[in-house]
Amino acid sequence: MNEINEHTDESGELFEHFRFVIDRGQAPLRIDKYLFAKLADASRNRIQNAAKAGNILVNDLPVKPNYKVRPLDVVTIVLAYPPRDTEAYPEEIPIRIVFEDSEILVVNKEAGMVVHPGHGNFTGTLLNALLFYLQNTPENKALDAKPYLAHRIDKDTTGILLIAKNELAQSKLAKQFFDHSIERTYVALVWGDLVDDQGVITGNIARSERDRTVMAIYEEEEVGRHAVTHFKVLERFGYVTLVECRLETGRTHQIRAHFKHIGHPLFNDPKYGGDRILVGTTFTKYRQFVQNCFTLIPRQALHAKSLGFIHPATRQHMFFDSDLPEDLRSVVEKWRGYTERGN
Repeated sequence: MNEINEHTDESGELFEHFRFVIDRGQAPLRIDKYLFAKLADASRNRIQNAAKAGNILVNDLPVKPNYKVRPLDVVTIVLAYPPRDTEAYPEEIPIRIVFEDSEILVVNKEAGMVVHPGHGNFTGTLLNALLFYLQNTPENKALDAKPYLAHRIDKDTTGILLIAKNELAQSKLAKQFFDHSIERTYVALVWGDLVDDQGVITGNIARSERDRTVMAIYEEEEVGRHAVTHFKVLERFGYVTLVECRLETGRTHQIRAHFKHIGHPLFNDPKYGGDRILVGTTFTKYRQFVQNCFTLIPRQALHAKSLGFIHPATRQHMFFDSDLPEDLRSVVEKWRGYTERGN
């Protein structure tokens, strides 16, 4: 049987997944040596940390680095976020730290901040800010702590983000994201009045063939990545609806693309058509009201509200929740007042 290499690079969840079927003629070889030879960009340290985290499986069972592969073994490995192809430098930028210990950091990201350098954003990112913070606090310098991203959210999405301080912690968190055991909720304001109080949106996500900066939904199973978003209505305003979203998967722009797909783009989301009036009257007063709301929240109305996970060292369940940011809260209050007045 030939080797099979399935490389899955999750865009929202920062890990790589590989699967191999060992060739019939393979001689016994330590699995860490086999993987080091097989994976061009994987250092020995990354592979060792993957093994320590329980991320290397042979025939669905975790193995140690000294396991010797045998013909027809099915090997899978989850590797944490691959090494950056863009060098990041420390920058003194304020960040809101929600929680910190020797293994992890939890931050509440503000709108307008890119998570890590790349694609024209080489400075001013959260990673730049974290590098400065970790290098300039005595406790973190003593730990030789460095920022290792476990996941990311869009530049103009606010909310909770989880960062590891070492590669082993990052590897353990990567496995939780791969297993979909991370609990994540978002709050979004979407156009229109949803028919159901709760539901599930499914659909494979891949980059749009017409515009590579946005994601599209594909019905074909062989195109894109499987994606599932659970939602429930929090409050209805007739023209727009406040919803809570629970992610089962974490693809790039998942919530934004899924709600666009069902005809309810996020409020003021320019990439997915939510930055114009999609529901409502043509009266000047209404148009001015919506424009005022757009001015209040000059971004997509999306907030990463909560995050639950198993601590990589203590194995305790951790849960972090956050309030809605001022811009989203203000817009919700304006819509609430508008509908209560019967306008």
